[in-house]
Amino acid sequence: MFESVLVANRGEIAARIIHTVRAMGLKAIAVYSEADADLPFVAEADEAILIGPADPARSYLNAPAVLEAAQRTNAQAVHPGYGFLAESAAFARQVAERDLVWVGPPPLAIARMGDKVNARNLMKEAGVPVAPGVWEPVPDVRTALEEAERIGYPVMVKPAAGGGGIGLVAAHDEDALRGAYETARAHAERFFGSADILLERYVEGARHVEVQILGLADGTVVALGERDCSVQRRHQKIVEETPSPGLAPVLRERMLAAAVRAGEAVGYRGAGTVECLVDPAARDFCFLEMNTRLQVEHPITELVTGIDLVEQQLRIAAGEPVSFADAAPRGHAVEFRVYAEDPQRFHPSPGEITVWEEPVGPGIRIDAAYAEGNTVTRFYDPLLAKLCVHGDDRDHALHRARAAVAAFRIEGLSTNLPFLAELLDRPEFADGTYDTNVVARMRAL
Repeated sequence: MFESVLVANRGEIAARIIHTVRAMGLKAIAVYSEADADLPFVAEADEAILIGPADPARSYLNAPAVLEAAQRTNAQAVHPGYGFLAESAAFARQVAERDLVWVGPPPLAIARMGDKVNARNLMKEAGVPVAPGVWEPVPDVRTALEEAERIGYPVMVKPAAGGGGIGLVAAHDEDALRGAYETARAHAERFFGSADILLERYVEGARHVEVQILGLADGTVVALGERDCSVQRRHQKIVEETPSPGLAPVLRERMLAAAVRAGEAVGYRGAGTVECLVDPAARDFCFLEMNTRLQVEHPITELVTGIDLVEQQLRIAAGEPVSFADAAPRGHAVEFRVYAEDPQRFHPSPGEITVWEEPVGPGIRIDAAYAEGNTVTRFYDPLLAKLCVHGDDRDHALHRARAAVAAFRIEGLSTNLPFLAELLDRPEFADGTYDTNVVARMRAL
């Protein structure tokens, strides 16, 4: 095992990784921007290096600055967390070229799954179900209209190099597709540097369910259960739970087996997630994408399995066997993403946090990015914390969640806590029958 880990990220995920790194007796090294100097993760690290101004392009996305920090601190490994450079195959290669351990999958796996068209084709070859769609990028609107006619409306238009729900637009007819194509293409160029567009059949009333996998050091791929991520605003996840309510045991087993095949097809190592769309009416599923990193919602898998996924990432990266034998889930867990945002329109709400009081009690876990007195700036995603709750079963977990959301007190800026409380009382969420349009039905987005 290496002795030191540089965490190439910020906020709650940096703090969460640092916690495990230090618990394993390793040295935790943080990097931070000028805007983040006072955040908790900086103080929690054994050593912290300033790498640039607030602008992410000049700090957390500045690969040379991150690598220089690793060299200055004699770091032996780099953990990218999620977002920023986590799914950059080029950065992963640069880390390895400097004789540092990359805590993540092989660069080739990142590259192969980062291109959504290539990923679809590869998954089909591996026997993983995929939605009807195109097998090559769609170059223009005319071709998009022709392909949509073949696929059948409605269709989902998405950046081929994208992720995180950015640029996804659903189109139900030709007129809508013309606008959706241009919107998706503009987002693709702006956020991912590639204008390539992918079309797939859009599943009405679908659930978004993902499978957590681990590619072990010996080449074995295992699945650690699924998470339901259907509560989304503008295709961005807000609430996740495990196990997925209403997922039949037979369908669950098929999904877990398909996820393992997906990992094996790319020679996967470390933690990854195979995301799927589930059609409840057809009792079937199809591959959506593969995230080649740790997910935001990984804590709920940890709560039901008792497995520290960051510890396993570090062990796998070091070539060691995992430290668990039993991965059977126990109970039910739900994660609520607490954002600094308007709870009606979900617009970011930067500002100073004047009060921060976390709920406490059995089954409650909070991964926080901020503390009282910190300032939330406009430069980064406005995620404040992840409120995670575990219970003996779903009813027990939701009962604890209602009390925890009500007790979480954050003042000085707007948060989505009122929305989360409203969601918990929404009948379709309470009974587990919700789908990916639940937030759209609650808000005119």
